[in-house]
Amino acid sequence: MPDALHQLGVKAVIHGLREGRFTSEDLMRDCLERIEKLEPKIEAWAWLDPAAALASAHAADHARRAGKLGALQGVPIGVKDIIDVRGVPTRMGSPLFEDYIPSASARVVRRLDETGAVVLGKTVTAELAYLGPGKTRNPWNTGHTPGGSSSGSAAAVAARFVPATIGTQTNGSVIRPAAFCGVVGYKPSSGLLPRAGILKFSHTLDQVGVFGRSVEDTALVCSAMLDRSAEVPDSNPEITQVPRDLVPAPLYQPPRVAAVRTSMWHLVEKDQQENFLQTIAQFRKAGAVVESAVLPDAFSRAHEVHRVIMHYEGARSFAGLQTQNRDRLGAEMNRLIDDGNLISETAYHAALEHRTRLQSELAEIARRYDILITLPARGEAPATLEHTGDPGFCTIWTLCGAPTITIPSGLGTQGMPLGMQLVGAHMQDARLLQVAQWCSMQLGFQRHPPS
Repeated sequence: MPDALHQLGVKAVIHGLREGRFTSEDLMRDCLERIEKLEPKIEAWAWLDPAAALASAHAADHARRAGKLGALQGVPIGVKDIIDVRGVPTRMGSPLFEDYIPSASARVVRRLDETGAVVLGKTVTAELAYLGPGKTRNPWNTGHTPGGSSSGSAAAVAARFVPATIGTQTNGSVIRPAAFCGVVGYKPSSGLLPRAGILKFSHTLDQVGVFGRSVEDTALVCSAMLDRSAEVPDSNPEITQVPRDLVPAPLYQPPRVAAVRTSMWHLVEKDQQENFLQTIAQFRKAGAVVESAVLPDAFSRAHEVHRVIMHYEGARSFAGLQTQNRDRLGAEMNRLIDDGNLISETAYHAALEHRTRLQSELAEIARRYDILITLPARGEAPATLEHTGDPGFCTIWTLCGAPTITIPSGLGTQGMPLGMQLVGAHMQDARLLQVAQWCSMQLGFQRHPPS
């Protein structure tokens, strides 16, 4: 049996299990030993039952011996604690849900079950998937934020507690923590993954995402969650079915890339700027065609449009909670609801119309390139646990529902990870992942947090 099973990514776990080099129960024991050692200082888990996790792994091994060979048979997965798992507490990062135990799993969790994956535990989230930070610390340096709101999901993968996790994003809650924790974070096109059984913040903006050790690992997990029989909402009218597969094939011709500096560029830290330029130079050296691209003037309003939609819909999602429990909600959540209640229906519908315009203009740009490359954050994870960092570098792409992925690209001056955010055309996720895998290979980032 190989040493340090907890170091293996999803693809390596799948191959090792299929070849009989170890069992799911062997892997689970190794992951749990790792968690026992490091969880007290990382605190990535909102709920963890080692005995239940081992029993599930044992059952996955039994099913394999009986002939079941699901795509993720026996692979441990962590699930963000706003996503329902049957019979397991889903506390949403809030004391208001302390006793909530769902009777059914979210659709994405049911899909994972159907493919043989094993839920290891529930990962920490910011309060109601917004800004109030949870208890999790960054595995690279516990004085730094892991990002949010999918803080535990990113940290658990970075700390080698679990090969992959599921998170969600309404603004920057997958991409930013993945970049801060030095892992791959993939947010698919809006509508690609079902959201039934997941806390509803903003029905326009909420999207499910995946954290993993590689581009291919995130693609494998996302492919397992695809609901191939469902029509895709909020998409190009020409596309009525989800993709059949997302696992990237090798890219034999270097891509055509648009380098985008958004209106947030003036906030970017110096080492992140330098890393961006170095990354572009590496891609060019490897044969990629990289051109600078400027977003149309309409995008100057993107952040305000996103705020109007998110706050208006969030206020209506959480109004009942605030009415009954205002003093038990965090200050940030109360401010969001109060602000959203002041937004008129007219302003909200105007924002939705502007969003449609931005989607069309982004589609026109994306049509000319294989990917857009931009930044996932200002730079390294801030040296604080009081907030989760600025999500603004993810806002435009989330607003438009475009698929995005962040890949590690280096370390900053404080020894914390830096990343690159790659953006694809809506529902062209397979192409984005294919190019992202090529980009990741060129960068060759192999570092991970100290043990």
